[in-house]
Amino acid sequence: MTTRTLYLISCAAPPARRLEIPIRAAQEAGWDVCTILTPSAYRWASEDAEGEVEALEALTGHPVRHQYKLPSQDDVLPAPDALLVAPLTANTVNKWAAGISDTLALGLITEGIGLHLPIVALPHWNDAQHAHPAVARSVEILRDAGVTVLLGDEGFVPHRPRHGDLDAYPWQTAIDALPPAA
Repeated sequence: MTTRTLYLISCAAPPARRLEIPIRAAQEAGWDVCTILTPSAYRWASEDAEGEVEALEALTGHPVRHQYKLPSQDDVLPAPDALLVAPLTANTVNKWAAGISDTLALGLITEGIGLHLPIVALPHWNDAQHAHPAVARSVEILRDAGVTVLLGDEGFVPHRPRHGDLDAYPWQTAIDALPPAA
């Protein structure tokens, strides 16, 4: 049996401080997990939390990526079989739906649609951001493209600004929405 590779792509939202939760859950489900962070999420992990990047690397056995490599450099991660975008921010959902690939994270998820990879996205934003009309349009565009966006009753429910509950973030719902690892 060959182990399949999951890219956990995380944006700078509070649940990104708890990536060990989905990594362990995905590993228990049989996935080889690689972590890719947006530049802001990487800054949080490398500057605000002592040793967080190293802990993620130790947990996955892979380097944490956050920027494009040079064309002359080899890929350090195995190719993905599926993508989990969590937490997904309102900023990233709008850029992703517009096809913008100005970061490694966006490049991978934008390309993932064209490669027909299974993609699950678990948002994390507040209800004020959710009220912006671009967010609903972007979610619809991504769903129409085949992305499983876990928003609303089937996933994440936006909260009042500065009132999120990290313990209620539905990591397991996202892991359960992935295809089987084997």
